[in-house]
Amino acid sequence: MARRKNDAPDEVDHRQSTIKDVAELAGVSLSTVSRVVAGNYPVAQGTRLRVQRAIRELNYVANTHARVLGGGATRTVGFIVNDVRGPAFAAAVHGVEQEAAQRGHICLVATTDGDPSRELAAIQLMREQRAAAVFLIGGTYDSAAYQARMTDIARSLDAARSRLVLCGRPSLGPGIPATVVEYDNEGGAYALSSHLIGRGHRRILYVGGDPAFTTTTGRLSGFRRAMADMGVPVDEGLFELDTEFSRASGYERVSARLGSGRDFTAIFAETDVIAGGAMAAVYDAGLSVPGDVSIVGYDDIPLATDLRPSLTTVHVPYEELGRAAVRVALDRPVGRAEQHQVLGTHVVLRQSVGRPATA
Repeated sequence: MARRKNDAPDEVDHRQSTIKDVAELAGVSLSTVSRVVAGNYPVAQGTRLRVQRAIRELNYVANTHARVLGGGATRTVGFIVNDVRGPAFAAAVHGVEQEAAQRGHICLVATTDGDPSRELAAIQLMREQRAAAVFLIGGTYDSAAYQARMTDIARSLDAARSRLVLCGRPSLGPGIPATVVEYDNEGGAYALSSHLIGRGHRRILYVGGDPAFTTTTGRLSGFRRAMADMGVPVDEGLFELDTEFSRASGYERVSARLGSGRDFTAIFAETDVIAGGAMAAVYDAGLSVPGDVSIVGYDDIPLATDLRPSLTTVHVPYEELGRAAVRVALDRPVGRAEQHQVLGTHVVLRQSVGRPATA
């Protein structure tokens, strides 16, 4: 809605305001208005305030489509996640959104349900929107094909002055123009397994996901390394893998094991959600935690403190993971290729671990 020149302040027409209207009202050039709107060129404070006042008064909306056609990134970021309903994913997404909002960016959201084709389609859409950065949140199936595909995407986004950000995923390798912010997945599992072993447990049932999935790969590696370093033989019969990251799957797997006899004194559940199902299965079998079976989880989502007994687990700073990814990606030095940051994890000791009972 633009003001007619030389008209009284309350006499307006109803056509859409243009950048020329803003420039005339603020008494500046068109290029100065463009610089204020883009936010990426220095403008004197007084001039910026006049332009912003004119924009508010005229209810001017920048023609972002024209800016996109002109090349360069917009003030949007996109994030892509398997499922926003998971508490761990939700915390990371919240971190991305909050940190991006503080920098004046709007977030585009896409979910994939683990489908690589949907992930690729979402990345392409966000590239077409000239998102300043595209965040892929959560684990993935790492392979030569994945590495090649992500490398091509990273270079394509970089050419468009955008950025691929892998949040909780492994690096693509040196020289690839991507930002990687992950957490010490293997180290957390190593510390948690060492705690169980230190309490006297030798027969530990590991309940986890697909070994080809990067989240499982790291946690399984940490578990095996702790067993080896502390001289505990690994019984390959004590692995329940390819478990879905759900309470129902944790319950079903542990119920089936207990139905055929208890040959373990502790359970390493790959997520807190799986641990919740495992704990319910132990109770339904007439056993107690930690009197008969000790249980640990991973992630430290709110569920961990709600379980009874409360769950010993690994704390992953998921919200900070998202925030750090935004900071590192958007504040990167000009010309910087690969960026890689690893956040620490730590064990949170609660009440679900005791000395082993006789299995």
